[in-house]
Amino acid sequence: MKKRKEQYRSADELTVTQEIRVRFNETDPLGIVWHGYYITYFEDGREAFGRKHGISYLDIHKFNYTTPIVQSSCEHKLPLRYGDVARIETTIVDSPAAKMIFRYKIFDANNNLACTGETVQVFLNREGELLLTNPLFYEEWKLKVGLIS
Repeated sequence: MKKRKEQYRSADELTVTQEIRVRFNETDPLGIVWHGYYITYFEDGREAFGRKHGISYLDIHKFNYTTPIVQSSCEHKLPLRYGDVARIETTIVDSPAAKMIFRYKIFDANNNLACTGETVQVFLNREGELLLTNPLFYEEWKLKVGLIS
């Protein structure tokens, strides 16, 4: 049996940019975004990515899988403030392992890098069992968007 050699596409080509407006309830008394909301901004970026590229939570769910986050990291560079319109760039990081890795960059209203981060999600089936290989629908998605050939 001949082994298929996979060619990976540059993940930079699969980046989605989303604007977010900092709301009053996301800030502390000084008008600075509370650190925990950056994870919510990452989710906004992931959802925008999923809608654009056909791999949203609803798309995954229709195949009877869930993708819980098992790891997240966030490095704060500059504060965001109430009223800022920030920009989040979300990029998928291709991996042969049965997981989805996203990297994030959040830029402030002046286009300064305010935050970077990463999340890792794994696949669980309907019974809640961890998959050790990529589900077929995900492999087909990766082929469709050119991550593998």
